Amino acid sequence: MPRSNRPRRPASGKGPAAKGGLAGKVAGKKGNGEVPELDLERARAGIARRESAPDGEWMVRTMTARNAEKTYICPGCSTAVVPGVAHLVVWKDDHLFGAAAGLAERRHWHTNCWLSRTYRYR
Repeated sequence: MPRSNRPRRPASGKGPAAKGGLAGKVAGKKGNGEVPELDLERARAGIARRESAPDGEWMVRTMTARNAEKTYICPGCSTAVVPGVAHLVVWKDDHLFGAAAGLAERRHWHTNCWLSRTYRYR
């Protein structure tokens, strides 16, 4: 039985490896091209951080202006967070019904509204 975890070798005289070079591709693998350059700003923006506040534990993720494509209503000021404006995506980490329910109830806040929010106790 042949081993399936080895890349297939091109037939002799055929394929890019036999024609004098790989030209940026790995022999035996389909669709491999040049690796795109890593965008550090985009990579950092997708990571959520945990914040503790008097009103609970929150997960906060930064949304860059380039990635903001839809209009949302900020719960802090009740105005629109328009496309192309950097903002925060916030959800409750210690939600009563679990982390999935908290993630489903995430909200988009202006950065300044989130930083200057008041903690109300009822």
